[in-house]
Amino acid sequence: MAKGLAGGYAHQTLFEELDLSVGPGDVVGVVGANGAGKSTLLRILSGALEPLAGTVSTAPGDAFVGWLPQEHERVPGETVAGYLARRTGAAEATAAMEATAAALGSDVPGADDAYALALDRWLASGAPDLDDRFPAVLADLGLDAGPDALMTSLSGGQAARAGLAALLLSRFDLVLLDEPTNDLDLAGLETLESFVRGLRSGVVLVSHDREFLSRVVTRVVELDLAQHQVAVHDGGYDAYLHEREVARRHAREAYEEFADKKSDLVSRMRTQREWSSQGVRNAIRKNPDNDKIRRKASVESSEKQGQKVRQMESRIARLEEVEEPRKEWALRFTVGAAPRSSSVVAVLDGAVLRRGDFTFGPVSLQVDARDRIGITGPNGAGKTTLLELLLGRLRPDEGRAALGASVAVGEIDQARTGLAEDLPLGTAFEAVVPSMDAGAIRTLLAKFGLKADQVTRLVGRLSPGERTRAALALLQARGVNLLVLDEPTNHLDLPAIEQLEQALASYDGALLLVSHDRRLLGNVSLDQSWSVEAGRVTVG
Repeated sequence: MAKGLAGGYAHQTLFEELDLSVGPGDVVGVVGANGAGKSTLLRILSGALEPLAGTVSTAPGDAFVGWLPQEHERVPGETVAGYLARRTGAAEATAAMEATAAALGSDVPGADDAYALALDRWLASGAPDLDDRFPAVLADLGLDAGPDALMTSLSGGQAARAGLAALLLSRFDLVLLDEPTNDLDLAGLETLESFVRGLRSGVVLVSHDREFLSRVVTRVVELDLAQHQVAVHDGGYDAYLHEREVARRHAREAYEEFADKKSDLVSRMRTQREWSSQGVRNAIRKNPDNDKIRRKASVESSEKQGQKVRQMESRIARLEEVEEPRKEWALRFTVGAAPRSSSVVAVLDGAVLRRGDFTFGPVSLQVDARDRIGITGPNGAGKTTLLELLLGRLRPDEGRAALGASVAVGEIDQARTGLAEDLPLGTAFEAVVPSMDAGAIRTLLAKFGLKADQVTRLVGRLSPGERTRAALALLQARGVNLLVLDEPTNHLDLPAIEQLEQALASYDGALLLVSHDRRLLGNVSLDQSWSVEAGRVTVG
């Protein structure tokens, strides 16, 4: 339970006055723009970060809280078994139990009680039979790497399945999940959804996958940095979206009604004041002979106008102030257009590519100008290989692959590698778009939420979200007639994903969209769907 919770840093409070209780079976989704404090909230709930104000408590006090943050880097030398033990909390519980066991029989006060608590926690973590349980889970998820395989040797898809396995093997009383859907394919998403819905423990999660939120969340916590507000919405994610839209519309309407009424009263007050002043001036000008009676009547009329002015001022003062809703920063962009390419953008004719035990193809496909194609399939099925062949970066062992004439490619790959890693962002951007000067580049990047601090930072040190926004800025700066997007919504917040959908709606070139984001695939207009599985492509 959180009471009066505030989080942030010494120089900035991100959220405050948050009251939240999470019971068994609750699935709480935390939403908000990047930087609003979502991950900060999870860290506070886990006990890894002290709140700026308020308290966090659990019942019972020794409840087993599991925090599974995003992991962008794998620990060198860590095996799959070691990774699972660490992520499930079993490794920490085992170390604590062994440390307290070593103190038994010594003169250390309370050693017996400490060991009893550590033993209970070790048992609750599932550590005793973890080694017996994880082979079946790994097999069910299709992860064929053995327990002694190094995590650094796994592909991105394999690492994602290992992360999902850690979650399935965990036995937490409260589960805190930060972007658990990243890098999961459709099968992995369905497994995750079933697991979360079937948990008896409470769950607090952060996710930008709208369909996942819609299917599992029972309550929504909204961190609104722009309005400096925190709101807890009962009901699912779709109900929250409706409530948010209604609330925003009402807030805007209330402000506009207040502003119109105040403007009207101020205008009338100014008119009354002008009439009052004009009346006095006319009385003096029209009565040079000092006709006291006529002058007195004019002055009295002016005084009545003055009284009306004072009444109007009083009405304005009594108006209940309505604060104007603050407009939060929003990513707004378009995809830069290039001259039209040849009518055939790319073609594969009986293309086969072999990599060890994996064979892709034979595949015969054609991408025409303005084709909009959605590409789906399990991790490791060959989607990236397909893109590399179409773009001419890989040569097939058999068959033919060709890229059309005048094709201007704009791409966001999963690794966000469109810019040199060892250069500052501004310098790397200028190297790719030499037609833009440094000032124009800074202005463009600022529109994507990348300020001076990020512009001067090495590209390799940017966060995944910052790298994604830089890649989107690059699409706007360059002319494109073939747009290739590989999991573009990873690391984007919900408002940015909505902006991406709007940009794709107005883009009229060829599009190859690889995504596991089911709502994105449903919202973007597509002409074809390609399903890739085990190196084969099915056109639907």
